[in-house]
Amino acid sequence: MNVWQSVRIATRSLRVNMLRSALTMLGIIIGVSAVIAMVGVGAGAQARVAEQIQSLGSNLIIVLSGSTTSSGVRAGHGSQLTITEDDAAAIAREVAGVQVAAPAVRGVAQVVYGNLNWSTVVQGVTSVYNEARDWPVVAGRSVNPEDQDGATKVAVLGQTTAENLFGGVDPLDQIIRIKKVPFTVVGTLARKGQSSWGQDQDDVILIPLSTAKKKVLGVSQANPRSVGSISIKVRPDEDMAEAEAQIRALLRQRHRLQPFQDDDFWLRNLSEVLQTQEESSRVMTYLLAAIASVSLLVGGIGIMNIMLVSVTERTREIGLRMAVGARRRHILLQFLIEAVTL
Repeated sequence: MNVWQSVRIATRSLRVNMLRSALTMLGIIIGVSAVIAMVGVGAGAQARVAEQIQSLGSNLIIVLSGSTTSSGVRAGHGSQLTITEDDAAAIAREVAGVQVAAPAVRGVAQVVYGNLNWSTVVQGVTSVYNEARDWPVVAGRSVNPEDQDGATKVAVLGQTTAENLFGGVDPLDQIIRIKKVPFTVVGTLARKGQSSWGQDQDDVILIPLSTAKKKVLGVSQANPRSVGSISIKVRPDEDMAEAEAQIRALLRQRHRLQPFQDDDFWLRNLSEVLQTQEESSRVMTYLLAAIASVSLLVGGIGIMNIMLVSVTERTREIGLRMAVGARRRHILLQFLIEAVTL
């Protein structure tokens, strides 16, 4: 008996028990589909997280103001403006691996265009902010050094803000009002999408840092040169952990912190955030795959039971075939083909 004869016999046997064969196949199909779907969901989530972190900039370190300790209680970032424009300049100048360091302040303000108004984030930035955040403009221009030096009233809009204020109208050279102060729109930013913590990065307006302090957000009375954050872009070939350590040491030195004192600032290394998020997504993928594999295992057990019942029910058939000359390997091959076909 050749293989093709065994295949024909196995196929004929499966057709005789169509319902049993269909139910067995359904179990396997559901199991395999569940594994593929769960692994796909996990991989998609992992890719989405990586995309969100990359949109912020994987070689980006953010210094946030605050983190002071009073009466044994440590305040969160932003509670005190402890970093300055001079700190940003020192980081760019003295830390070898740093490409640019962009100080910024931010606040929420009501923006008006004609009869429309929109509450959005207003950020005061310098001319290197877009480079630090890998955030190009798609129309017009970004804030330049002349804007910063002259505290000009110009604005660069994020995509969400532009859509809500202007709809399909070109916003360039239009006049908007931020806290009743008129600003000329000189550019629109490329779309960034949501951050990994769910914030719409495109719901923003960029204005010169000097303008933000003098005319919109105000300045700290204690230190007019204080800022809320510094975005630091590290060169691609540099070690992020080493750059972070050098930045921390420089800021502690400039802020005259003693060894026993905590940092009065926060450092957020986005490459570490990316690694943590990817590891979490990877674990989730493995967990989903393990759960889905239970369905596949159940389907496999179903096939095993069906084949066991099939052998038991067909004892007389097996005996008859062996009586007319079939060998043990022929019988084994037939049932193996049936199992593979299922």
